[in-house]
Amino acid sequence: MKLTKVGVVGCGNISGIYLSNLAKFTDTEILRLADLDVDRAQQVAEAQGVPRFGTVEELINDAEIDVVLNLTVPKAHAAVNQLALNAGKHVYAEKPFAVQREDARATLDLAQAKGLRTGAAPDTFLGAGIQTCRELIDDGAIGRPIGVQAFMLCRGHESWHPSPEFYYETGGGPMLDMGPYYVTALVNLLGPIKRVTGSAQISFTERTITSEPKAGKVVTVETPTHLSAVLDFESGAVGAITTSFDVAAHTYPNITVFGSEGSIMVPDPNTFGGPVMMRRGNDSDWSEVPIKRPFSANMRGLGLLDMITGIRLNRPTRASGELAFHVLDIMLAIEESSRAGQHIMLESGVPRPAIMPKDSDDNHLSE
Repeated sequence: MKLTKVGVVGCGNISGIYLSNLAKFTDTEILRLADLDVDRAQQVAEAQGVPRFGTVEELINDAEIDVVLNLTVPKAHAAVNQLALNAGKHVYAEKPFAVQREDARATLDLAQAKGLRTGAAPDTFLGAGIQTCRELIDDGAIGRPIGVQAFMLCRGHESWHPSPEFYYETGGGPMLDMGPYYVTALVNLLGPIKRVTGSAQISFTERTITSEPKAGKVVTVETPTHLSAVLDFESGAVGAITTSFDVAAHTYPNITVFGSEGSIMVPDPNTFGGPVMMRRGNDSDWSEVPIKRPFSANMRGLGLLDMITGIRLNRPTRASGELAFHVLDIMLAIEESSRAGQHIMLESGVPRPAIMPKDSDDNHLSE
């Protein structure tokens, strides 16, 4: 079988795990790296054994590349996605798919016109932990899903990230940064969302970086850093989510799904594994559910592998651009609802992605 040749744009922090996994997958070959800092692209290429490196333009124009993996900062996602599509290449992007609806919509329209695929992180919902939860829900283990609560609460990234400014710029913040993991998991588990009611605030107007090499630099906060919302699902379930870069300590679980016959504690949606906990009506306590599905390790890039497999087999992409657009629509509507002081009815929607095949392994999909 012909290997799919991948070009990676963006050689920052997240690129390492992608490059490591793509090198292991039996269906992919990393052909070229690009970065605004060409020296960094060269360093990473040499360290990872990638044969070519250079500018973004050189990568986009490389005729041998089939798929572009876009690992740039959020504000550049849409522009790079569209460059790749216009060059006739499929594209898979880090989250979020874009920071504006119109840019995300334009990307999907362009892909459709060109007959190309789009996909986007997060792909953690394809991992063993959340797929186990999906199987339990689909099999009726907790009865009819009634509701869900989700919490992503921390004190921000300026204490550890080497260059955390973009987390507080337009296009950053806890909802667009970490929200994709949570909202994507919710849509995968319970289906699309039809109405959003949100409240948002900037709790601290400035942040001081304490990590190296930028310790002491003061960052002006441009985007809300504490957001809460009620989410009404098309299925009738009612959910709630809070994301924050302002919380010093808490004891809340990541995600809990409530059913008519029991509840499931979903593992951290920023990971691929477990644990999965369940408690039904007559149970005396929570119990851990054995995880028998593949992809428990850090498998970033799994969504890209799934997209490539989908292209080859002519079946839908699970971590698709359409799913990412619906997730973006939901997240943007939370802040818009807060500003307007009213519900936001969503026009987007997407079917739940198909459950993952059980008989895959960490190097390939069985379908």
